Amino acid sequence: MAEVEATQAAQVDVSKTNSVPGEGYDKKCIFCKIVNNEMSTELLHSDDEVSCFRDIKPGAPHHYLVVPTKHVGNCKSLTKEHVPLVKQLVETGKEILQKNNITDLTDVRFGFHWPPFCSVTHLHLHVLAPASQMGFTSRLFYKLNSYWFITADQLIELLSY
Repeated sequence: MAEVEATQAAQVDVSKTNSVPGEGYDKKCIFCKIVNNEMSTELLHSDDEVSCFRDIKPGAPHHYLVVPTKHVGNCKSLTKEHVPLVKQLVETGKEILQKNNITDLTDVRFGFHWPPFCSVTHLHLHVLAPASQMGFTSRLFYKLNSYWFITADQLIELLSY
């Protein structure tokens, strides 16, 4: 579900790449390895705060994962202080979509799998577009109002109290 793909070409914005793992790095985490350029995965965006790459098993024609560049646990481990980070993940996802000519943001799904339904414990936002083109299985995996998937807006609301 939450894996990566390095084969397709896309608009790329890599303003900073990490060459030396440091604080906030989990050597066992696949996403930490990706954002630190230890894997052959193409980074569509990378800066000090967030990074973005394609999901290896896309659930929609455009399926990106936006992650904190430093290791942060899954969405159940977040607190109110993480709300700006979650908002930044969403904004970066929107920017990547726009760079790839996806302008109808009403047909986009932004969300997180709720533990224990996440395959990687590094916080990662799924950005799927167009949501209307998701297949049957993807509609289940990324189902709104389910107990295994929470939208970014729902997470922000949950954390804000």
